[in-house]
Amino acid sequence: MSADLKSPLTPSQTTQLHKLEKRLRRHVGQAIAQYNMIEDGDKIMVCLSGGKDSYALLEILMRLKESAPIHFDLIAVNLDQKQPGFPEHILPNYLEALGVEYKIVEEDTYAIVKEKIPEGKTTCSLCSRLRRALLYKAAKALGATKIALGHHRDDMVETLMLNMFYGGKLKSMPAKLVSDNGEHVVIRPLAFCKEQELIQYAKLKQFPIIPCNLCGSQPNLQRQNIKAMLQDWDKNHPGRIESMFTAIQNVVPSHLCDSELFDFKTIDSNSGIIDGGDTAFDQETFSQPTNLESNALQVNASDLLQVVQVK
Repeated sequence: MSADLKSPLTPSQTTQLHKLEKRLRRHVGQAIAQYNMIEDGDKIMVCLSGGKDSYALLEILMRLKESAPIHFDLIAVNLDQKQPGFPEHILPNYLEALGVEYKIVEEDTYAIVKEKIPEGKTTCSLCSRLRRALLYKAAKALGATKIALGHHRDDMVETLMLNMFYGGKLKSMPAKLVSDNGEHVVIRPLAFCKEQELIQYAKLKQFPIIPCNLCGSQPNLQRQNIKAMLQDWDKNHPGRIESMFTAIQNVVPSHLCDSELFDFKTIDSNSGIIDGGDTAFDQETFSQPTNLESNALQVNASDLLQVVQVK
């Protein structure tokens, strides 16, 4: 939404927005620092879908860039997949008003998906693979050193549960990884951000949201079920989602059952107690989950970015 079409915020909303922006920048700064996501001289390709998360990602990175002790460039990239009804003018107008470098990649993947996927079947998987390949191609053409995606904490926990329930894997989304083609580093700076806060941020910023269901495909039912379950947990058991996210940052391989992660075969009585030993017969006590926000309360995003230096 262009600045002249936005509704003016009330004083209360303005205060809420400033507090929310500060909190989100702090979380993004913490993720960048912890995983060394951005280094001096990087060119970050920010993948912009038109959804709340990618809008927030771009805005926050732009603000952090202003105060960062290192230099990095940003370029926003959107993939126009020629879906029927896609509002082609929204993103160019928004990005020009924002004053950020951008590129719209036009590729008719919609026609490919409709040709390959039977009517009524979910197209998201093929569409995602095609989109990923095109974004990798764009990153190479633009000379981008990093590709930034807008996945947040809740996406990561959802993926963890999906893999556990339906895939038989203890696997989530990494905050930083090498791309499928081995040529790029992919980062998720929103890794420590809660979806609910991003929803509030998008409303207050009045982003011109573009729906992702223009193709008419049905959403992934399994992911929707997991999402509903986690939302119920978050409502009835506050802190549970945060504790789960903390858990994937505190993995103890010796207390799982994956022999690829830990050498169980060589354990004998001379090995000593490993990682606290066996507590299966003990009554374990657990402290309350650590709140990311309280941990980082006194930390500025600028301070966090100071550790992001060229090695």
